[in-house]
Amino acid sequence: MLVRSFTGGDFLENAYIVTCEATGQAVVVDPGAAAPEIVDALADDAASVAAILLTHAHLDHVEGLEAIRAITDAPTHLHAADRPMFDNMPAQAAMFGLSSPSLDPPERELEDGQTLHFGSCVFRVIHTPGHSPGHVILHAEAQGLALVGDLVFAGSVGRTDLPGGDYQALFHSIRQHVLTMPDDTQLYTGHGPPTTVGRERTTNPFLIPHFGGELA
Repeated sequence: MLVRSFTGGDFLENAYIVTCEATGQAVVVDPGAAAPEIVDALADDAASVAAILLTHAHLDHVEGLEAIRAITDAPTHLHAADRPMFDNMPAQAAMFGLSSPSLDPPERELEDGQTLHFGSCVFRVIHTPGHSPGHVILHAEAQGLALVGDLVFAGSVGRTDLPGGDYQALFHSIRQHVLTMPDDTQLYTGHGPPTTVGRERTTNPFLIPHFGGELA
C-alpha cells in the first residue's frame, strides 16, 4: 500500500492518494485545496481510482471534490451523520468568510465496521465522532496504518468548537479506536506530519497524564 500526501490551501489540509501496489487500484481521500496536484498525479491513471473517501465533511476536506469527480466516475463515500454539513457547504464556507458552491450529493454512505476493498488492499471504516458527527477513520490493519482525518494530530487533537463538535465524544473516539491500535501504527493526519500511535500515547500533551492530558 502506497500513501501519497498532497497539502494545500489556507488550512494546509492533507489529501491522499492511497494505491494498492499489487493491482494499481487507488482511492482518493479528503480532496481539499491540493486537488490540482492530485489531478496531475492521476493524469495518466484516473481510471485506477475506485473511490473517493471523505473522513468528514468540513470545507477544507472537500473543496477539491468536484475537480476529482471531473476526471473519474468513482463514487464519493461519506458517513450519513455528516450529510447536513455536506449539503450546506455555502453556509459552512461563509462561517470562514469564504464562498463555496453547493456540491452534488455523495453516492455512497460509509458505515462503522464496513470494509472497503481496492485491489487486494482493505480499509476498515471506524466511526469516530467528536470533531464532527460523522467523522470516520480508515484503518488498514494489515499494513499497520490509518488515515485519521482531524481526529488526532502529531502533538494535538481535533477541534470541537465547530458546529457538531463534541469534546467528550472526541476523546472517547481516541481512547477506543486509536490508542487501542499497536504503537507502531502509522497515523496519516488531516493536517501536519504523520505520526504513530506510540508517539501520541507518550508525547501528546492532550493525551498523556504527565501533562494533565485528557487521559490522566
